[in-house]
Amino acid sequence: MAYRVLIVDDFLMSRQVFENAVRESGDFALAGSFATADETVAHVSRKCVDLVIMDIVMTEGQNGLAAAKSIKDIRPETKILIVTSMPEVSYLSRAREIGVESFWYKEVQEQPILEVMKRTMAGESIYPDSTPVVSLGNAVSTEFTERETDVLRELVSGYSNQEIAKNLGIAERTVKMHIANMIEKTGFRSRLELAVKARTGGLVIPD
Repeated sequence: MAYRVLIVDDFLMSRQVFENAVRESGDFALAGSFATADETVAHVSRKCVDLVIMDIVMTEGQNGLAAAKSIKDIRPETKILIVTSMPEVSYLSRAREIGVESFWYKEVQEQPILEVMKRTMAGESIYPDSTPVVSLGNAVSTEFTERETDVLRELVSGYSNQEIAKNLGIAERTVKMHIANMIEKTGFRSRLELAVKARTGGLVIPD
């Protein structure tokens, strides 16, 4: 019997690509296709499915990781394959913590999506070794330290230096130092430009 699959992506073209892959596979059957994670959680609460293929960043409602946690709480046996084009560095670890079985980058595609789906249903957990490397001004993402990335995520969220310091449990002068270092690395002119470029490039994405 074919595995029942839900597709969750707010971008119509992406949904159609995944839907076609499911229909042409022979091993999977399309159980539903949604534009929001909220619809998916509601569906899973009513009906059993075998695999959920879900994007993370949604224009409406909760994001895919929050929905994945809800799905695991409701039906822990349901397998989840997270798909995203965003290189946000925390996504891999957060997905693992939730119990998401597999993770696939749309833009990198180290393995075909159908292969990842089949291996996931066979009991494997498929994750990339690292996040994609992205450019940010004169720098690349691998040039930022873990603490700089933490500060950058808070900055993108709109917090002041004082608020960032409180949130991260560090001194305000340390926050200023990290921001200055990142501005120097990237060649940007201001903290605003740094924040905007980091968000639009997908390097850090606040929930």
